[in-house]
Formats: sequence, structure tokens, C-alpha cells
Amino acid sequence: MNTSSGRALDSITTTNVTTPHNATPIGPRAYGYTPAVARHFDIHPLPGATERGRVVRVDRSLLLVAAGTDLLHLPYPLTGDAAVTGDWVWLGPNRAGDRQVLGVLPRLSELSRKRAFEDSSEAQVLAANMDMVGVVVPVDRPLTHNRLERTLVAAWDSGATPLVIVTKADLAGVADDVVGKVILQAAGVEVVTTSAETGDGIPELLAHIPAGGTIVLLGPSGAGKSTLINALVGRNVQHTGEVRSGDFRGKHTTTSRELVPLPNGTVLMDTPGVRGFGLFDAEDGIGGMFGDIEALAGQCRFTDCAHQSEPGCAVQEAIAEGVLEERRWHNYLKLQRELAALARRSDAAAQRAYQREWHQKVVMAGKSQRSAERDLSEQRGRQDRPGRKRR
Repeated sequence: MNTSSGRALDSITTTNVTTPHNATPIGPRAYGYTPAVARHFDIHPLPGATERGRVVRVDRSLLLVAAGTDLLHLPYPLTGDAAVTGDWVWLGPNRAGDRQVLGVLPRLSELSRKRAFEDSSEAQVLAANMDMVGVVVPVDRPLTHNRLERTLVAAWDSGATPLVIVTKADLAGVADDVVGKVILQAAGVEVVTTSAETGDGIPELLAHIPAGGTIVLLGPSGAGKSTLINALVGRNVQHTGEVRSGDFRGKHTTTSRELVPLPNGTVLMDTPGVRGFGLFDAEDGIGGMFGDIEALAGQCRFTDCAHQSEPGCAVQEAIAEGVLEERRWHNYLKLQRELAALARRSDAAAQRAYQREWHQKVVMAGKSQRSAERDLSEQRGRQDRPGRKRR
């Protein structure tokens, strides 16, 4: 088995997908293969593997994989985890002498969300092995605070560094106001303001991405992700579309997640517009996004404070003093309930305990109601009876 960093990458000369003249060179080196990634391969060898590659795009029946100097269309791995865009993979020969994907390396970072249907407790992996998650916020529509917080929670939980990218700054005169609100909302996260049309903010954005790093762009349809990628690449590599003025919705010009290499070694990943972002096992992300609230909760007088009407509640005091926004507090509670419900669906014992707890509450509530009705009836009966004479 060849586990050396350089020989395995340079051994292939055959090409499945030809490289356009003067285009960025293809192969793992153009798709974020760094010394750190080489060490990751060395730590996780695989018997029979001879080449290293990266998944550039996942199609319905094939993977587009960068290996050596090639872009290869290869079948899905026969065993192990399903590959997603951004995965590092081991390749080797099959019985016919062609190449195949033998295995997927453990992911250094992973952006996941809960699958769309309500009763699911499974994760949908959107991207793997990215260094940054760029949360794209356009200024040509109202800022949805809860959505921004929810997306940043997932970004923190991925293991990558979140970065808020404000787009279309040239289209609205309220750009400064939107940027100010975003900075307050995304406390602790860097915010970069860009205009793909004028080029403003593009160099600053590139400066935030580490050399050879991968950044995935995440945002709603019509947020300007594809236009931003075209500006970063310097040519049209992604299709763009119009955005409706009535509801600010854009056509899904990006239909799949695909890696786009830049000449400076940076790798971009565009994603289809995400309307909803159900959280999946994002406790670490909650702590990263709402660390201020969790710090306040630790300052309450009582360790079992429910943060409602208890005396000495630091959370309620912060809300009353305007230090903590009440909307932010309620969104934090909502996300916590969502994660708790997800945990119950995936844990049968927790689900049974939860059902027993609610059954007990219902029973006690019923007893209390019947007791109250009985007391009221007895009180009315005493009032209807003739009063006794005092001696």
C-alpha cells in the first residue's frame, strides 16, 4: 500500500475528464490537499488502497472524485459510510483494472441538519472537511434573526469556523443598518460585507480563509452565493438567476453541492438554497452561539432555577434590564426543546420516561381539577343550607 503524500498523488496520468486550457489544475492538490490532509491519510491507511482523492460532487449514481491529475466518475463505495461532497477517500483498482472508491476517511468537520420530515431523528450531512462555514446574509430582504441564530448554531457545531458574509451591499441603502444588526446578532463571529457587482469586500473575504482551506457557503435561495463564487473565481463558473421582488425567493440555480477550486488554493463549496435548518445533535453549537445565556444561567441564586419567576434569576434580571433580548432568550429555549425532542426520538428509554412524566402530569392535573370541582360543590352546598343558630 502506498501511503506517501506525494507519490500517490502524482502517479496517475490517465484522464477521465479533460482539463480546459488555462483552467485551474484539477486533482486533490487543487481541491485542498494540504500537508495536514496528507497526515490524515497516513494516520488512516486502508489495505489495497493506492491513491488519495476528494469527492468534488455527489450525483445520483456516481461520485465525481479528484485524484492525481484526474476528475473521475466512480461508483459509490460498496461498504462503509456514504460519501458526501468534501470527503477524502481512498481509491484502488477493481477486478477490471479500473479505479474504485475503497473507503471514506473520518471527517475532520461535518455540517449536518435533521432530515426534513418532522418525525425523523436522522442527520443529513450537507458537507464534510470544510475549514469555514460562510453564512450568507443578503441585504435586499428583511433580516430573520432566528434563522441566522439557528444556522450559526449548526455552523459552530460542525467543527469549522463560522463566518457571516453579507452580500448585495450595493443594492440597498440600508446596508449599514443590516450589517449593524448582523454584528450584534452574531456576537463572536466575524462579519464581512461584500458586493459581487463592485468587487467590494472580495479581498477581505479571501483573507479570512486559510491557505488551502475549504469554505462552504450556506444561505437561502437568491442570497447571491453563486454570484459571489463567480466574483471570487474571476469568471462565470456558477449559474445565477433572478430573485422575485415580492417574496425575495430565488430560483435554485445551484442544484448540487460542488467544490470549486480557486487559483490561490482556496476551495469553495456552493450549496442549494436551504429553507429550513433542523438542528441535529448540536449541543456544542448551542454553547458556541448562546454562551452568554448559559453563562447568565450559571449566575442564578438557585442551581435548579427554571428561569421564570424565581428570586435571584440572573436570566430574567438581564431581560428586565435590557441586557438580554427576550426574543433571543425564547429562541434559545425553542432550540433546546427541539434538541430534547430529537434526543427522545433517538432514545427509546428517554421517550418512555418522557411519556410517563407527562402521563403523571395529566393524571395529577385531572385529580386537581376534580378536587377543585368537589370543593366548589361542597362550598355551594354549605351556602344553600340554613345557617345554624349561635348559642
